[in-house]
Amino acid sequence: MPSQMEHAMETMMFTFHKFAGDKGYLTKEDLRVLMEKKSPGFLENQKDPLALDKIMKDLDQCRDGKVGFQSFFSLIAGLTIACNDYFVVHMKQEGKK
Repeated sequence: MPSQMEHAMETMMFTFHKFAGDKGYLTKEDLRVLMEKKSPGFLENQKDPLALDKIMKDLDQCRDGKVGFQSFFSLIAGLTIACNDYFVVHMKQEGKK
């Protein structure tokens, strides 16, 4: 039986491949659909209408319109770090009350 962490890793792999399909990479449209379906609050809460374009530009280091698994995982890691930072600050504020 997989641990919670192993399950989380498996979820990231399966999610990437579900949206990448047989081609093995995400296009900007694939990334948009993935974000809308799997993290709807993220795009909805963006104040910058070009947020997805900027994310794609950061992830597409080869400038070929393709985002591989490693870049996708870097995005997930970055978002997770940002959420953790917010959580830590929020928990500290809660403790001061």
